[in-house]
Amino acid sequence: MGKTDEQETMIEVKDVTKVYRLYDKPIDRLKESVSLTHKNYHRDFYALNHISFDVKKGEAVGIIGTNGSGKSTMLKIITGVLTPTGGTVSVKGTAAALLELGAGFNQDYTGIENIYMNGTMMGFSREEMKEKLPAILEFADIGDFVYQPVKSYSSGMFVRLAFALYVTMDPDVLIVDEALSVGDVFFQAKCYHRMDDLKRKGTTILMVTHDLGSVMKYCDRVVLLNKGEKIAEGKPGEMVDLYKKILAGQYTGNEDFVDKADFGVESIGAAALGASRTKPDANTNDDMETDASDQGSLVEKLDHAAELEHVSEGLMMDRLTLNPNVQHYGNGKASLYDFGIFDAHGKLTNVVLKGEMFSIKERIRFNDRVESPIFTFTIKDKRGNDLTGTNTMFEGKEIPPVKKGDEYVCVFRQKMTLQGGEYLLSMSCTGFEQGTHTVYDRKYDVASITVLSNKNTVGVYDMESEVTLERHEA
Repeated sequence: MGKTDEQETMIEVKDVTKVYRLYDKPIDRLKESVSLTHKNYHRDFYALNHISFDVKKGEAVGIIGTNGSGKSTMLKIITGVLTPTGGTVSVKGTAAALLELGAGFNQDYTGIENIYMNGTMMGFSREEMKEKLPAILEFADIGDFVYQPVKSYSSGMFVRLAFALYVTMDPDVLIVDEALSVGDVFFQAKCYHRMDDLKRKGTTILMVTHDLGSVMKYCDRVVLLNKGEKIAEGKPGEMVDLYKKILAGQYTGNEDFVDKADFGVESIGAAALGASRTKPDANTNDDMETDASDQGSLVEKLDHAAELEHVSEGLMMDRLTLNPNVQHYGNGKASLYDFGIFDAHGKLTNVVLKGEMFSIKERIRFNDRVESPIFTFTIKDKRGNDLTGTNTMFEGKEIPPVKKGDEYVCVFRQKMTLQGGEYLLSMSCTGFEQGTHTVYDRKYDVASITVLSNKNTVGVYDMESEVTLERHEA
């Protein structure tokens, strides 16, 4: 969203400094405290050195930097966990802070007790918290563990509960420090979707992360820190590129920023990361559950299902790792009632080797007449970005009219060129009725796909480069 000078400032950081005294030997601390001449036995370490920035209402601002640059120290000062040596910080409205594991929770209290305690600290009454409790428990989805002391929780369970608590509060300001890197791929995807909702509602977000893809997707502005100093502040693409220079040891301090948006490119960094800060047009590829029609040369569609592993009993999807909270919708004229993911050897699995062929098999039953159905699949990252996918229409497979009771088996076969990592699979059966795109059955993030790789390159996918070398002697 566009920012104006009239927007209210929700977070104001003014000339903040945090200094720690470092002593070479423990005895030096005692010597300094009893010295009659006030001799210094310490040296000052500036964790933060005169840092200033602000965050406007409804803005999403990221803080990035190398380890030890002062990112987490800054968030702790903003949230009141630490006191600055100098400078001031002000935060308006209701603030929810999700910092490192353990912050804000009493380890001896149960999950329920911590929910009520934190709600009270944020200014909500017990009755208000009682009303919010079902939504918090539904989002966290940790079952009866919510009645156990949180010291018995795994790190994943802890973050599920903490994130569920803070985002369900609909805070005016949400402060997040690396919390989204914990938990399984399905929960991470759910968190990112919730972050999208909060951003659309106008929640002010301040986040610290090493995940540059999240910076590109969510942040309107980025503050770059290095060794306690504020290096620069500006557009995400510019700051990511400058951060890469620091990582490579090529930062000189004399860099000029170019507004790459003026050239139609948000940033070189965005392209390298395969990330997008804008959502796909709801009336274009997203409606088709695809974003990679140019991958057709790697894909063989509607292959013979007989070559895949025969599943004699039950459903294929019962033998896969599924999303327990899958989202689905449609008018019910078709049911995508079963699906499978098959590796190069025809084995049903969620794990695919990079560089090998794999297949996605869909079974669709029709509950009404449909003129020309379209079968689709999309592979997304955990932030919800479409990475690749296709559908029968893009692949030139026209399906004739079907009647009630008909069934189709559709197999998409392609080469896995995505980098090693975890991804999410969505699929659907759609079509056009009187020129209007219609969804019969769509399943979002229904299963995970884990790609195993012994060689990852830059970005989202591998171009399978071939390298030749010639040596010429001096």
